[in-house]
Amino acid sequence: MYQNLFNYITRYTNSQLTPLEQDLIKNAFTPKRLRKKQFFLQEGDVNRYTGFIVKGAMRQCCFDAKGGEQTVNLFVEDYWADERESFTLLTPSKYSIEAWEDTDLLTITRKDFLELATRIPSIAEMFRIMDDRHAIANQKRLSLSIGCTAEKRYEDFAASYPQFINRFPQHQIASYLGITKETLSRVRNQSIR
Repeated sequence: MYQNLFNYITRYTNSQLTPLEQDLIKNAFTPKRLRKKQFFLQEGDVNRYTGFIVKGAMRQCCFDAKGGEQTVNLFVEDYWADERESFTLLTPSKYSIEAWEDTDLLTITRKDFLELATRIPSIAEMFRIMDDRHAIANQKRLSLSIGCTAEKRYEDFAASYPQFINRFPQHQIASYLGITKETLSRVRNQSIR
């Protein structure tokens, strides 16, 4: 289980972890298993842990006053699942994070994560790179949602995240893209032709 995380850190930083660093990581992270439909975080709770997904799939969503839901993030293996604002500021979350499949995670508190980053240079470097890539991805997603057609949004999504296509139902992907499931169905059918 921990080897997946070690490999991830190495891919991001191009530096091998020492045995001592691996032990520090093992001591800081806690394995957790979620069953499908089990919540990692519920709206209104404080997001006290981030979770590195070793196996499985999760989604971050919110619910409107009428009971409708909006998928705002999708996570699979080698993704970090948390609600950034709540995790960083320790405020009640506006979102829920739910296991979409049976999911195995390695979890850590923000305090422990920051302490690891001071003791292990590779963790600090990984965190910086992840943060940069996260900001770039969010900016790209915002640009696509403001200025592009449903067809272009789906095309970019399928090219950027092919691992999501068969892991999440069509209505969740449509919600993530900000389109209706009927529009997504039409777009997908056109792209198959």
